[in-house]
Amino acid sequence: MIEVNGVGVVSGDVTLLAPVSVTAQRGEALIVCGRNGTGKSTLLRVLAGVRKPSTGTARIGGEAVVERDRGFRRRVAAMIGLPPMAPDLTVLDHVTLVATTWLDDPGAAAPLARGVLAGLGLEALDERFPHELSSGQTQLFGLALVLARPFEVLILDEPEQRLDPEHLKSVSRVLRARRDGGATLVVATHSPVLEDELADRTLRLDAAA
Repeated sequence: MIEVNGVGVVSGDVTLLAPVSVTAQRGEALIVCGRNGTGKSTLLRVLAGVRKPSTGTARIGGEAVVERDRGFRRRVAAMIGLPPMAPDLTVLDHVTLVATTWLDDPGAAAPLARGVLAGLGLEALDERFPHELSSGQTQLFGLALVLARPFEVLILDEPEQRLDPEHLKSVSRVLRARRDGGATLVVATHSPVLEDELADRTLRLDAAA
């Protein structure tokens, strides 16, 4: 499902990502580890189509990574930083809107949104506005916005940020279920918990650099 062949990124005289090669099959979780500054987020941006590599190639589902291609966008969901949030929409409004945008049956959007929020332990917060959430709740809300849409590949940059151990376990459980359901995951993380519970393959950029 994912093929990375010699992908490197350079900006001016600065190497943001030393060339790396890695693959992941459908239904596998690829964990990307490494010190800050070794290029974890940069690699994820290349796979999400928001950064072009300076060297090498990346393919998803046998196709080139092209962000503007609708087929690519339907296949790949990504959270690299928190997604945009409207101050006058509730948590449930946001997640339902995302689901409605992507689902063929708009009537299924609200039940799906409620299910995603419940899976992350946010069902009691569905009528809150984004500014009323704690930092950890905001992180979970961002994940809910990504999980509310269909995808074959899910790309997440440090989803453990701002989460306490209990909520981290909830996120790990939800991500395992998506992987076991056939989705391919690419997760950059510093969390040993996520690596231990999710990893089918691990790319260590410290070693690759």
